Amino acid sequence: MGAPGQFGMTNRLLASLPLDDYERVAPQLKYVELPRGKVLFELGEPIEKVYFLTSGVGSVIVTTSGGHRTEAGLFGWDGYVPTTAATDVELSSYDVNVQISGDAYVLEYSVFREWMETNRNFAKIITRSLEAFSIQVAYTAVSNAVHDISERLARWLLMCHDRVPGHEIHITHDFLAVMLGVRRPSVTTSLHVLEGNGFIKAERGIVTIRNRAALEEFAHDAYGRPEQEYRRLMRNLF
Repeated sequence: MGAPGQFGMTNRLLASLPLDDYERVAPQLKYVELPRGKVLFELGEPIEKVYFLTSGVGSVIVTTSGGHRTEAGLFGWDGYVPTTAATDVELSSYDVNVQISGDAYVLEYSVFREWMETNRNFAKIITRSLEAFSIQVAYTAVSNAVHDISERLARWLLMCHDRVPGHEIHITHDFLAVMLGVRRPSVTTSLHVLEGNGFIKAERGIVTIRNRAALEEFAHDAYGRPEQEYRRLMRNLF
């Protein structure tokens, strides 16, 4: 299945291209489905494709030499992976997994690099996206240091809610534990805190957002600044 017309493209980066550029890149895009749990990249493996998600959510996972795993950042229709492709790096610097099933359009790595080197508009969008993702990663590091688990969970749910249609987030406790870098019982306890306050409803494999405004207030400064920066960076591109 080929890429749709620009009006129907839900990936923010591709949809932001000037029409002439979009119509040139569209025939080079390949549609793929991304089931939950699919591994897009592994640390140290060659980068063969670049993914532009149109739905679903993926995670950039960092694993220490001791085997500890945690999420450094997440992405959906707002970005692309791997971000290292923008710097002409040919090996993945981290693991990337699909955590909420969706779909994407894919460029071969060589084609992506050609666009980066020959098209200023494409390169500008990708570079802005890379900066926005870097800001998100930086705030994740700060949040891990200064916020408690319940606030971090609230932040993570809000970030997912930004990237999925509706109010249901399909995610397991085990995956949440990896995302937050904590043990599964800590996830269960924090879900109970958020549910007890009426912010969410937690069922097996599904978290439903019930009161977004209250959830944002509970998250305090754990959520919001990277989202503001993304909007600023992607505003008035051309």
